[in-house]
Amino acid sequence: MLRDGRPFLAISDGAPAGALILDHPLPYTPPVDEPEVYVTLLLASREHRGVGARLLEFARQDARDRGIGLLRVDCWAGGDGKLVRYYEGQGFTPTERVRVRDDVWVQIFEQRV
Repeated sequence: MLRDGRPFLAISDGAPAGALILDHPLPYTPPVDEPEVYVTLLLASREHRGVGARLLEFARQDARDRGIGLLRVDCWAGGDGKLVRYYEGQGFTPTERVRVRDDVWVQIFEQRV
């Protein structure tokens, strides 16, 4: 992901608080017929509340700056659904679920920017 994507690091008080990799959709990701910015990886420290939202805003701005109108991301669709609700809360619309292994599903989301 680091080699093929565009990595970014969020720093707070001199320490890593989150990480973002853009533009390297994983093999299970359904293709689209237009340019997109894809959030390949989003990691945020629980100690730095709101850093995930700020990294997603960075991704939105990156798309706008590049003249790209589509931002997509995916997440694990299992468990209690908390991750799915997080991305919905960030303004993303669920599009399709994809099986990546027998018992593992991911939810694909999109957002127009």
